Amino acid sequence: MFLVPMTRNASELARSFDRLFDDGFERFFAPSAQAGSDAARSPALDVAESDRAYTVKLDLPGVAKEDVKVSIDGRRISVEAQTRKDEEKKEGDRIVYRERSMSSFARSFTVATEVDQAESAAKLENGVLTLTLSKRNAPASKRLTVG
Repeated sequence: MFLVPMTRNASELARSFDRLFDDGFERFFAPSAQAGSDAARSPALDVAESDRAYTVKLDLPGVAKEDVKVSIDGRRISVEAQTRKDEEKKEGDRIVYRERSMSSFARSFTVATEVDQAESAAKLENGVLTLTLSKRNAPASKRLTVG
């Protein structure tokens, strides 16, 4: 075992660690989640491929079905969504503190094969958007006769 002598005492190290969090804890962990931020979040996604389709799952917490837009342009898929700002306020109540605000999500990606929009489907359940993107059938190859 190899020991390295420590030159700082424990209290200096603890103060340095505390300063890390005092100087801007939020900028390291949640830069786009701050109230009033207009930046769209990029949701996490998983893509699986079968012979006939791609299955894509995106995390969209707190988003209603009506607020999701999916665009398919050949091989390029774009997803945009927004959460609605909840304005449940009873007579005489005042807001003391608010962290929950309107959020927007946006993500675009490209798949290897063109997608058939008519055969594709989307389902939002428990904050997870599942896209079943059917692959467009390639035109059958034709044989040319040499004359």
